[in-house]
Amino acid sequence: MEKNEDEVVAMRRRSEAIEWMRMVSSKVNPSLILGIFLIYGVGQGFSGSLFRVVVDYYWKDVQLIQPSSLQFYLSLFFIPWLLKPLWGILTDSFPIRGFHRRPYFIISGLIGTLSAFLLALSPHLHVAPALLCFIGVSASLAIADVTIDACIARSSIEVREVASDLQTLCGLCSSLGALIGFLLSGFFLHHLGPQRSLSLLALSPVFTTLLGFVIYEHRTSGQHDQNKQVVERVGVTIRSMYQTIMYPQVWKPSLYMFLSLALNVTTHEGHFYWYTDSKAGPAFSQEFVGVIYAIGAVASIMGVIIYQKALKDYPFRKLLFYAQLLYALSGVVDLIFVLRWNLIIGIPDYFFVVIEETATRITGKLRWMPMMVLSTQLCPLGIEGTFFALLMCIDSIGTLLSKMGGGVLLRILHITRTDFANLWLAVLVRDMLRFATLALIFLVPQAGQHQGLLPSQHLEENVNDDNMDEETLELVPIKGET
Repeated sequence: MEKNEDEVVAMRRRSEAIEWMRMVSSKVNPSLILGIFLIYGVGQGFSGSLFRVVVDYYWKDVQLIQPSSLQFYLSLFFIPWLLKPLWGILTDSFPIRGFHRRPYFIISGLIGTLSAFLLALSPHLHVAPALLCFIGVSASLAIADVTIDACIARSSIEVREVASDLQTLCGLCSSLGALIGFLLSGFFLHHLGPQRSLSLLALSPVFTTLLGFVIYEHRTSGQHDQNKQVVERVGVTIRSMYQTIMYPQVWKPSLYMFLSLALNVTTHEGHFYWYTDSKAGPAFSQEFVGVIYAIGAVASIMGVIIYQKALKDYPFRKLLFYAQLLYALSGVVDLIFVLRWNLIIGIPDYFFVVIEETATRITGKLRWMPMMVLSTQLCPLGIEGTFFALLMCIDSIGTLLSKMGGGVLLRILHITRTDFANLWLAVLVRDMLRFATLALIFLVPQAGQHQGLLPSQHLEENVNDDNMDEETLELVPIKGET
């Protein structure tokens, strides 16, 4: 009897998931769904997870880099993400053969494919050329991310009731892709080694190139190819961006997102070296490190589901306050693990690391999802691609500062490849900064997640400019009130 009830519940949940997908697909163009799957699922999910694990082992075992230096090198990978406003201006204002989005998917795919194969096929690369190739892979992901985000931002503005659903779909695709990537990363590292495993990073750019040929987009008229029109369009875009960012409804939450990321200094590379150390650390194998990250991907999916089912209707300020509080508390679990107090209370490392990773990923996703929805609601029509890229650039600067700050912290505390005596202190400083972020919550609006945050007059001005310029990518049915 209980078995039949479980089967009924499982069938009901599958039916709900199918109906939800049908609902989202009915309100946006199917090519957008395909783009989200390829860019978020295959790109940021699968390739991103491989990038995280394989690259760590490449710098540790092939280049023999110290953890503080590796933390600094990884921060350089964010340079292409800092240029997201530039990619946004290019996609919005510089069409190629009449297309705004499709050519940039192709360009990003070609850059990533070439960079990944150079890394995999050059076993004796010095540090500088290897860094350039990794930055090329990162640039491929960044350009593709800007282009698909422009499509998502426009759909979220025109059909506001699907804004949170689109972010949920992005989160699910990313987490599922990461789960598969993390599960397979240990297998690839064991059988191929760090060097040859880098060739798998070319998988996502290849699919991104193909997406550029199939995504649905109207071709614009010839006037967009005239230099005067292009210059005027760029000028209008920059002025509109400046006017938008000056609204308190925009700069205050943007400042909060930046500070919450910048103050979250990361000590990941110190943890990674400690994970694999046979004397001071728990000495996890390559396969188990991949399993740990895979468990984190499952936890991220749980976080997305929790947000979609229970939290997407809460006001921004209330949700972000409690999400940040839980995220800070999850860092305490990390501190317990580094101090090895888990062994004192009888919990083995292999079990406690699962608790630590699960807590961190769920709370991290609950903190990130409303930030993404908030970012889409801050974008005006007509420059949604460029402005969303600007907001993501601000976030990337915050993330860059967190990584560089973590690298400085590891160096100051003398945490090396073999000395982890002060790793607990680095984690303690990080956790204190997470709690301090709660004092900035007043910058977040109290509005609901389905409410428009920009003044209606500003939106109307941008819509009028957008109509005059014949915006190209029709991803959703345009309603009259829009």
